[in-house]
Amino acid sequence: MNARNDHELHLLSNAHLDALEEETIFILREVAAAFERPTLLFSGGKDSLVMLKCAEKAFGIGRIPYPLLMIDTGHNFPEVTDFRDLRAKELGAELIVRSVEDSMQRGTVRLAHPDESRNVHQSVTLLEAIDEFRFDALIGGARRDEEKARAKERIFSHRDSFGQWQPKSQRPELWHLFNTRLHPGEHFRVFPISNWTELDVWQYIAREHIALPSLYYSHTRDVIERKGLLVPVTHMTPPRDGEVVQQRQVRFRTVGDITCTCPVESTATSPDDIVIETLAADVSERGATRMDDQTSDASMEKRKKEGYF
Repeated sequence: MNARNDHELHLLSNAHLDALEEETIFILREVAAAFERPTLLFSGGKDSLVMLKCAEKAFGIGRIPYPLLMIDTGHNFPEVTDFRDLRAKELGAELIVRSVEDSMQRGTVRLAHPDESRNVHQSVTLLEAIDEFRFDALIGGARRDEEKARAKERIFSHRDSFGQWQPKSQRPELWHLFNTRLHPGEHFRVFPISNWTELDVWQYIAREHIALPSLYYSHTRDVIERKGLLVPVTHMTPPRDGEVVQQRQVRFRTVGDITCTCPVESTATSPDDIVIETLAADVSERGATRMDDQTSDASMEKRKKEGYF
């Protein structure tokens, strides 16, 4: 490729990212204008960090007009929660953390057994936080390319008074005209980066020099192979009888609850390296890394109808 073509490709790539960024900033500002008590879900993961970067551009440091909210399972990677706290402090943003553990103590969450993943139970704690703070819009970093149920959902996703999503009752979004009318007790889930892909996210991270938790880059970790996934060896995910612990060079494509999030083999140590890996990937981000998404194609849609984000 000659220098001229390389330059043209760079401009095209930036134009694509500029359009996505512009759309995201527009949606973030629309939420601030249309709702009384919005909040931005912030886990410290890459998608929420990209969204937070857009919010910083939309409003400025120390001027983001809504608090950040995290629903903590108590089984999150410490590297991620530490980074979450640091980034919120840097931006001068209010950070609200609500814990599944507290819901368990209240009796609103009951585990079938002590080792059960708490990931699915975040729905209960999230709905309790909505009720506590009377949030009328929750901004999240879900993307349509992640899996089928999320691909069906609108950018402004209406939820009824029980926090449930009704796919057949979704409102049209022609020409970015959003219907934000609510009845008492209802709220919206809003997805500003819905139209981004995993590749877009990593290209944007590279362009904007967005700092991330170290787990996103290649590191040596003890893992076991289970059902086609690499399961990290931790006190919450110990080896089962007959499983062999191996040391591998891995990174995490997504960082969630330790009990259901798996790394992938990788030598990528920079966003540019990950862009190249992502171009070659033939399995979706969640399909390659989430144990809780392995059961059926309908599992996410069912969980979303019950209030999951």
